Amino acid sequence: MSTPRVLAFAGSHRKGSWNGRLVEVAATGAQQAGAQVTLVNLADYPLPLYDQDLEAETGLPEPGRRLRELFLSHDGLMIASPEYNSSLTPLLKNTIDWMSRPQPGEPALKAFTGKVAVLMSASPGALGGLRGLVHVRSILGNIGVIVLPQQIAIPKATEAFDEHSLRDAKQRESVENLGCTLAEFLRRLSP
Repeated sequence: MSTPRVLAFAGSHRKGSWNGRLVEVAATGAQQAGAQVTLVNLADYPLPLYDQDLEAETGLPEPGRRLRELFLSHDGLMIASPEYNSSLTPLLKNTIDWMSRPQPGEPALKAFTGKVAVLMSASPGALGGLRGLVHVRSILGNIGVIVLPQQIAIPKATEAFDEHSLRDAKQRESVENLGCTLAEFLRRLSP
């Protein structure tokens, strides 16, 4: 049985991002379940706002090519998405838009089709970013990603984290279990 490979990232690259910290907790759970996790910061892959004219002129920008290779070489996605005005962040949407573009000689949506994903969010609000996850789930489902029904939304994020992780042991365990769930699902899919 092959080792599941998971690409993990947050839809925010703010220093000290709660969602960046949240996806790290989930990555720990996936690693403990035997997955190989690649944790990336989208700030390391700066992309201009998606524009079809720009794409026609220059193709996928170099940082996007590097990120796309990571998408192609991983079986699963672990995404922590902040909620901006009840939806996903422009950073996450722009990343999805660039990664969804077909490259010469490839089928459409190759970077997404057949991937399995889990979603999570942390927000200072009482719903923990739950409304934004609805949009992320819808977009990913429409581009061929199998989005598992389990998800986590951490409310009152300003109080939920200490300097190392989530303060509440039950929340931390739930987030780790989300990562574990993804790893186990991918393992069952493996030939």
